[in-house]
Amino acid sequence: MGETSYMEQELRSQPETWRAAAEIGSADTPLPAAGARVAVVGCGTSWFMAQSYAALRERAGQGVTDAFAASEAFLGEARGYDAVVAITRSGTTTEVLRVLEAVKGRIPTVTVLGDPDTPATSLSDETVALPFADEKSVVQTRFATSALALFRAHLGEDMAAAAEDARKALDCPLEQEWVSAEQFTFLGTGWTFGLANEAALKMREASQSWTESYPAMEYRHGPIAIAAPGRVTWLFGRAPEGLADDVAATGARFVRHDRDPLADLVLVHRVALERARSRGLDPDSPRSLTRSVMLDG
Repeated sequence: MGETSYMEQELRSQPETWRAAAEIGSADTPLPAAGARVAVVGCGTSWFMAQSYAALRERAGQGVTDAFAASEAFLGEARGYDAVVAITRSGTTTEVLRVLEAVKGRIPTVTVLGDPDTPATSLSDETVALPFADEKSVVQTRFATSALALFRAHLGEDMAAAAEDARKALDCPLEQEWVSAEQFTFLGTGWTFGLANEAALKMREASQSWTESYPAMEYRHGPIAIAAPGRVTWLFGRAPEGLADDVAATGARFVRHDRDPLADLVLVHRVALERARSRGLDPDSPRSLTRSVMLDG
């Protein structure tokens, strides 16, 4: 696998796609207004971005926001949702299309997608298209992070500093210890827990690595038992008191950076790519995966 892999090209374009997505998000969009009760659905990577968006929206005081895997979404009338936001890069993911069909005419829907010329567009009441962030690699990088940049901007955040942090993350040195580590555990709190889940998924998809993810405060309730020399515990965002010392006592490497947590995910993208290269793997076509999961029946 060479330097011109799709994953390489796409992950390196993220500062620019974030700025473009943030411009859309800060303008007039059909995303739910403050006060609306919202369900956010997605599959895989999109589900993890839904988790981050839901936590950010509630933290911003914008209203009750719940994130669901599309196949496990509880959207009955008793829950009283004012809107459903769907996230799908391909616009063809079966479980997301089934949700859109199930709530059509009952709950207003907005779908954030990479390819607007897909079935999700006709099934949605509104769409926000990010075609500049669509991807050819099976392993998602820029679409997911650009969607979250869109949401953050819509919630009133200025994404300029985050985009600059991402640019720096693209050029900072990669430590050999990260490339050769036996195991990774990713941790987060609040909105960064979704990033931790996504980081673990990227490592699994791209490099077939053993990775896990947890809320940071839950890590000491069992999962820390696998921490050991040659393994890495990587935290997104602020560290709970004493956690770094607890990990150090196991002999594992504790990693945390001061950059915007979404930009730190860009660094994990680079680590995943380098680990794939070191194992002779092609993240553009990972084992057992396709760009979109389309089920029969």
